[in-house]
Amino acid sequence: MGIVAGLDSSPDFTRIVVCDADSGAVLKQGYAPHPLESGEGGGRPADVDPQAWLLSLGEAAGGGLLEGVQAIGVSAQQNALVPLDSQGNTVRPAMPGGDKRTQAAAADLIDRLGGREAWAQAVGCVPQAMHPVTKLRWLARNEPEAAQRVALVLQAHDWLVWQLLGRPSRRTTDRGGASGTGYWSAAGGSYRPDLVELALGHQAMLPEVLGPGDAAGTTPEGLIISAGTGETMAAAFGLGVRQGDAVVSLGASGSVMAVHHEALADPSGMITSLADATGMHLPVVHTLNAVRALRGTADMLGLSGIEELSDLAMKSTPGSHGLVLLPYLEGEKTPNLPHTAGTLSGLRRESMKPEHLARAAFEGMLCGLGDALDVLRARGVEVRRIFLLGAAAELPAVQAAAPMLFGTQVVVPQPADYAALGAARQAAWALNGQLPQWQGAAAQVLEPGEELPVGQAVRQQFTAVREQTHPGAFDSVGA
Repeated sequence: MGIVAGLDSSPDFTRIVVCDADSGAVLKQGYAPHPLESGEGGGRPADVDPQAWLLSLGEAAGGGLLEGVQAIGVSAQQNALVPLDSQGNTVRPAMPGGDKRTQAAAADLIDRLGGREAWAQAVGCVPQAMHPVTKLRWLARNEPEAAQRVALVLQAHDWLVWQLLGRPSRRTTDRGGASGTGYWSAAGGSYRPDLVELALGHQAMLPEVLGPGDAAGTTPEGLIISAGTGETMAAAFGLGVRQGDAVVSLGASGSVMAVHHEALADPSGMITSLADATGMHLPVVHTLNAVRALRGTADMLGLSGIEELSDLAMKSTPGSHGLVLLPYLEGEKTPNLPHTAGTLSGLRRESMKPEHLARAAFEGMLCGLGDALDVLRARGVEVRRIFLLGAAAELPAVQAAAPMLFGTQVVVPQPADYAALGAARQAAWALNGQLPQWQGAAAQVLEPGEELPVGQAVRQQFTAVREQTHPGAFDSVGA
């Protein structure tokens, strides 16, 4: 019984959903953009005053949106670093999750611990620019005076939970958020403070890691605040994914994550071993090229966008008349080919038509994500059903090709605020003391059916070109 709310503080806005605690039915919603100044070139700013997140939250919750709410869950952008001094004040503005300044610091950290395998064994991930541990290293190298003042390290959802509770002496986080820091091990369930010192140059306080259904605290007014979590974990919880499910996200880059019963240490660094919001694990594999390969092909063909590219691709047939596009336009992470370029293979007179190139772009993108899926499958991760997310998931060319290329049932959920819904579901857990059995996302279900052998042939064609062009690129998979 009761009413709960979930808020998602993304890099650009705050969304709030108010839900029935028993059924998950959405009763009310709120939205507000973050009051942020644009960065260089009009993009997101390199640094953010976290007070902007609070201002956005207050605006989104205006008009009595939270009246009657008994518990709140917080989801927020992952990997945003909030460095605080001994008084709990920010040492410098927060460093957002997508910060690109820290790439050199990531390479430095990898070398300092003894290589990629050492990091994978220590905390289940190899430092990348996005990770908080890498941001600490950047801070120590580029702003040493500020680094010396850092006494406490929080992420965005940790900081918001702490603010909602009135800045108590107890600071908390959850397994999901902690697992993406680079200094907490999902396998061991514990911090590695030595890695904080390796990065920052000295020790710093870290938030207490709560269990999935735990409450971070209660406000003086009696409002329960749940543990909170990162956006990825909250979205998975809101979707209702469970063991046997994988989630494929189609953004400019791509990602594949799956629910698994244990953490996976991957010496190759292709798998990032995260924890989820339920006590399970979320191994994730990233690709650098997904929808950007579609946009690039659309530009090359002089089309108005990927919707027109999809219409054109539907005039071709599976296999694209022998055309194969390796979509590594920005280099690639899976497989690890950071300095490579894309490849178009199979040019013949009969294949040199716009519709075949359009189809090859979709098949190349999906086969690249299929490779990422196979990285997880090679480590024993069961995948019986795939949730396909992102605006591109609605395109006819994606829906026609994805089931046959992934070789399993594909679920395309209706658009919704899944991270906010996951945060609300966590709040219901903290309120009632048991995991709420909310109805899963409304979705379109696609089956590979009789086209499964055709999809396997297309995958084999893609794999043959990849192996010929980049031999041994996946030799470490399954090791």
